[in-house]
Amino acid sequence: MQPNPRRWWALSVLATAQFMVIMDTSIIGVALPDMQRELGFSPGGLQWVFNAYVIALGGLLLLGGRLSDLFGARRIFTAGWATLIAGSVLAAVADNAGWEIAGRAVQGVGSALITPAAMTLLMVLFAGQPRELPKAMAFYGAAAPAGGTAGVFLGGVITEWLSWPWIFAVYVPIGLLTLAVTPALLPRVPGRSGRLDIAGAVTVTGGLALAVYAIVQAPGTGWTSAATVLSLLGAAALLVVFVSVQRRSANPLMPLSVWRTPNLGAANIAMALLGAAWIPMWYFLNLYLQQVLGYGAFASGAALVPMTALMMLLMVTVTGRLIGRFGTKPLIVTGLAVLAVGLGVLSTVEPTGRFLTDVLPGSLVSAVGMSLVFIPALMAAISAAPAEQGGLASGIVNTTYQIGSALGLAATTAVATSIGAGLLADRTALTDGFSAAFTAAAIVALGGAALALGSLRSPRPAKVSDPERVNA
Repeated sequence: MQPNPRRWWALSVLATAQFMVIMDTSIIGVALPDMQRELGFSPGGLQWVFNAYVIALGGLLLLGGRLSDLFGARRIFTAGWATLIAGSVLAAVADNAGWEIAGRAVQGVGSALITPAAMTLLMVLFAGQPRELPKAMAFYGAAAPAGGTAGVFLGGVITEWLSWPWIFAVYVPIGLLTLAVTPALLPRVPGRSGRLDIAGAVTVTGGLALAVYAIVQAPGTGWTSAATVLSLLGAAALLVVFVSVQRRSANPLMPLSVWRTPNLGAANIAMALLGAAWIPMWYFLNLYLQQVLGYGAFASGAALVPMTALMMLLMVTVTGRLIGRFGTKPLIVTGLAVLAVGLGVLSTVEPTGRFLTDVLPGSLVSAVGMSLVFIPALMAAISAAPAEQGGLASGIVNTTYQIGSALGLAATTAVATSIGAGLLADRTALTDGFSAAFTAAAIVALGGAALALGSLRSPRPAKVSDPERVNA
């Protein structure tokens, strides 16, 4: 197959999309106090500036993947950016809490369309290029941690030097530039015939959104509260109905046969547990830097730069080569185990700690683990899926990562709070709570390594003389 001559330029567009989607989850953190004061948020309502985005993104990723398959990945990618721009404008000009939450939800809808379409486009661009695909996946994957850290860093800079609306306004010129270059750089991917499964879309989106809602609310309302229990039961009921609809539908949103794809189920479990371990590490490390060590927003973001830089370097220069040599399973297992070690090191943080002794070693080890597992897990979940189901497979794996992240953060927050992380005036209690959260995340990562070892298949890695073989 003749390679697309513009594939690397196109990859930069896709990596920018991944960067911006992930950055949108972290850029608001520093600005929340200003937004609360100016928009009149209640203390309990302020969390919805974050939750509205996460719920829309997590609930709609699967639908976004299916739309990408049906109507063409480039078309859905374009629609996603147009939606993200609209949501960003609404969030930037909002003058009350309700409109701000609405803008964030619209941003989440746009991101849910962009993410699976971008992955499908990447696979199309590098189809038939087994030597280049791991490297392309590495560039794309490196954009995720870079976006998360950049969000913290840029959020502090923008809020301090400009004002909070600019954290949303920055998406508008980048989005318009992306829309301008998309027709020239990204391939036109034809959709497939078929109708959209409306009943499936409503039940799975409602079920996933309700599940994420219950998860993010649980630390505040309690895991055994009526609101949490009823929300989880409602989510389970909707997902059961969804499976029933898929079995009977002539044009199902998620053909259940997709789960016969080798490694799809096991790779999704690995991605869910990766998110459940990694996102709490990033979240509580930020809190430790600011609430215990006394770092400001700018300094806290800067403290995460070594970890991010190491991840990007390893993903771009090392991970792809290791995939070609060993395949995906050994890297997933090893990466989750190394992440567990890094989290274990972070669990030894002290109330009187220092960056060089309490933060840097554990964060760098964790970065090595993340760089080993993220791209191989994506490839294991997506590369073996039929071409016509690429968007669906991407939507599934991104959904599991988001839901795993939300569940892991909610669970570790409950653990940290029960130990003492809610006592802001007591640095010892805070540190004990954060240490407990790191320990819990380490256990999750170690469990993920064990499950990956037992459930992932190990296809033969590609040889230098076998250029047509792509590792799954």
